[in-house]
This record gives sequence, C-alpha cells and structure tokens, in this order.
Amino acid sequence: MSKGFVAAECESGGVGAEGTRLDREGQAEAFDAIGDRYDEAFPYKKGQLAAAEWLIRSLAGGSRVLDLGCGTGLPTARQLVDAGFEVVGVDLSRRMVELAREYVPGATFRRLDIADLGPDGPHDLGRFDAVAAFFSLLMLPRGEIPVVLRMVHDLLVPGGLFALSMVEADVDYFTIPFLGNAIRVSGYLRDDLREVVEQAGFAVVEESSYTYAPEISDVPPEEQIFLNCVRRG
Repeated sequence: MSKGFVAAECESGGVGAEGTRLDREGQAEAFDAIGDRYDEAFPYKKGQLAAAEWLIRSLAGGSRVLDLGCGTGLPTARQLVDAGFEVVGVDLSRRMVELAREYVPGATFRRLDIADLGPDGPHDLGRFDAVAAFFSLLMLPRGEIPVVLRMVHDLLVPGGLFALSMVEADVDYFTIPFLGNAIRVSGYLRDDLREVVEQAGFAVVEESSYTYAPEISDVPPEEQIFLNCVRRG
C-alpha cells in the first residue's frame, strides 16, 4: 500500500494535525470512493503475502485471526481463509467491507472503528491467536497508535502473533492526495517503529522491508517495513 509518503515527509517536517473520530469518518469516505480501484493500484504485495505466510507457517490449523483494516479482503483474508483459519476482518470503510464480503465469503467482516475493538469494549470480538495489521495503523494519528498497539496486545492470547506493516516516514497525520482523494497518514522511522511496538508488549522476531511504488499513481517509491512479532506476557 503506497501513500506517497516520501513527498509528505518533505512537506510536513514530521508535524501533523491532531486526529478526531470525525476525521476518521472522512478517511472512510475516501476509501468508499476508491473502492476496488485500490487493488488495481496495488497489485503486487510481496511483503504482505510473505508476512501472512509467516502467520500460516507459525499457527495451528483452525486458528482465529483478526485482519485489522482488512480493505477488500485481498490478499490477506483470502490467504488466511484458504489456509484453514477462522478469519474476522474489520474496516471502517463501508465499501471495502462490502467488497471483502464478496471476494472472501469464507471470512466474517465487520464495519468497525479500530478504536472500538478493545476487549470488553462496545464491540468485543473475543480473543485471537494472531492479528494482521497491514498498513492500517498508518491511518491513525501518532498519539493513538501506541494505544491501538496495546489494544492489539490485549486481543491476543498469550504468545499470540502480530504481523504489522507501516511505511517508513517521519509524519504525523499529514494530509496527502491518494487515488484522487485526500487522506491523512502517519509513519515512523524504522528504529522508532520498533521501539513503539516493543513498548506495547511485543517481541519483534523478524523484520523485512520492500521498496514499492503504486501501479497507477505517479508518486516516488517508498520503503515498506514489515514486523513479525510475538505477544509478551
């Protein structure tokens, strides 16, 4: 998933606006408008496929997995369902959830805000053996990301797995153009991302990165960071 982060980093100097729930509804509306053009723009997802394969290799058959910010369900939810897992996907975009239900009928999809998913909260989905969050946390302001990481920690069973990807950039909820729409994005430099993840109670067991540019958008390539993690405690 490319957000044009290189340009955003240069423009913002790493300082962004503070986020609100209303802003996130605007984010969802942008992805409603993008719809299935998203998969056309990002047809090659080598890092995401590899991170999901790590989950598949590491989990027992029938494990319960949360796809956090599932988008259209492609490729991750389908990949996990095909491997025999019980998959729950959540996304704030109504259109993305509709497409995910169409593309991956073997999974369960809910239109929910990430911030409402905490255990014993208004939308308690139970506990999971693994959580995948591929380019979804970058849609939050930085102030919320450690909170959501801790929530992910609490959603996992002891020793549960967490596959995370972000784009490497020093930006905080900065507005950028994206496939004809405006969205807000956040990012970290590599070492800072590891620190935030580890402080939330995870051990990083594998790290990889990929240089990527979207297929139908004229933006510079960006560096995508993938962290494969295990829940501590």
